[in-house]
Amino acid sequence: MAVVLRRGLFALHHALRQGSSSVCHPALPAALLGACRTKKTWSVSFPQEELKKRLTPMQYHVTQERGTESAFTGEFTHHEDEGTYSCVVCGAPLFSSNSKFDSGSGWPSFFDLVKEGSITQSDDFSYGMHRVETTCSQCGAHLGHLFDDGPKPTGKRYCINSASLAFQPKHVASSTSSSEAEGGAASSSVSDGKTEL
Repeated sequence: MAVVLRRGLFALHHALRQGSSSVCHPALPAALLGACRTKKTWSVSFPQEELKKRLTPMQYHVTQERGTESAFTGEFTHHEDEGTYSCVVCGAPLFSSNSKFDSGSGWPSFFDLVKEGSITQSDDFSYGMHRVETTCSQCGAHLGHLFDDGPKPTGKRYCINSASLAFQPKHVASSTSSSEAEGGAASSSVSDGKTEL
């Protein structure tokens, strides 16, 4: 173990001396790095200067620096309105209020995603323990962690920082959908190859 640790620290030192933009070096054990990822792999990206202006300091800290808000302090911890929770950085829909539940953890918890693939999972070995980090699949914003102690039917608990979420109430989402349907029904039936009866 000491040899692996020594090699990992040497590789980290070498990578930092070389001015590498990514600390994710293949010779480093994952346990030394926490979660290993790079912002260059996401389909949507924003300049850091823009994000610092657009997001609150807490939103920036959580989504860009993998921070965590204090338990029971987040805006959506006890939020019960119907609607959709989306990524605060890029707006991608992530969770429905239908899958939100009170886990007693102090953070908003969900047992399912709006759609499969909306969140990317990666191993996180920070703080000397193994967890599964959740990030937005579109922009890579840190959201929180996934645990296997949630309710049925999934048994999953997506423990998410309020600061990483934006909320769109159901009545706003449905009025947007109905106005799109009124003005764009013909174009949508043509674009998806289906005809509406």
